This record gives sequence, C-alpha cells and structure tokens, in this order.
Amino acid sequence: MKSACTRTDARKVSFLPRELYDIQSESRTEQQTQEWLSRYSLRAAIESTISEFVNGHGMRQCRYRSEEKAHIQHVFTAIAVNLERIGVHLPPAPARQSRNPTALQGFLDWQRIPRPRSWRVATHPAG
Repeated sequence: MKSACTRTDARKVSFLPRELYDIQSESRTEQQTQEWLSRYSLRAAIESTISEFVNGHGMRQCRYRSEEKAHIQHVFTAIAVNLERIGVHLPPAPARQSRNPTALQGFLDWQRIPRPRSWRVATHPAG
C-alpha cells in the first residue's frame, strides 16, 4: 500500500538566530505603519516604470559604449515610453474606409466574374 503513496521530502523547519529574528519582527511591525506604507508607495510606483524599461525596451544592456550615445538611447527610450502612455489615453483611430474598386475590379464585378480578395494571393477560381 505504501508504494501507492506519493513520495515527498521531509518538511524542513529552521529557526533564525535570535538577533535576526528580532530584526525581522521589528521590520514586519514597521511595515504596518502609515509612514512606511507612504514611503513604499513611491517605490512601488517607480518599480513598474523601471520594469517597463527593462522588460519592454531592453534597457538592461546599452547598445552603445560611449556615455553620450548611451544617454541619447535613454532619452529616446523615455520619449517612446511617454508616447506609448499618451497613446493609451487617445481615442481610437476611426476604422479605415475601404477603397472604391478599380475599373478592372468594377468590370469583373459587373460581369459577375469572381475575383480573389487580394490580387497578391495566387488562387485559381474553382471551375
């Protein structure tokens, strides 16, 4: 019957030394205060921006060696991030209107000759 049971490692419980435990409990108590929460909110706000730069725009490594070019890359990336954020608040662009058919397309439609949806796709009419 024991062979049908799942095999897991034994649970390991460890205790911090008294000094570290006291420091940890003081820190956890401090984290419940309004002062700490207000300071942490600033950090939380900037961390999302830093994460966007690093993960969304590859800012962990610079493309250039010189400090001047690296600065230009950082400025342009910041501009791009700002434009993305502005774009979220803009109204969506109106849907593109379809173009009027060309003379050839109009002739094919008039003659009831099937034509492909796109002229770039090589399809042969069934027939």
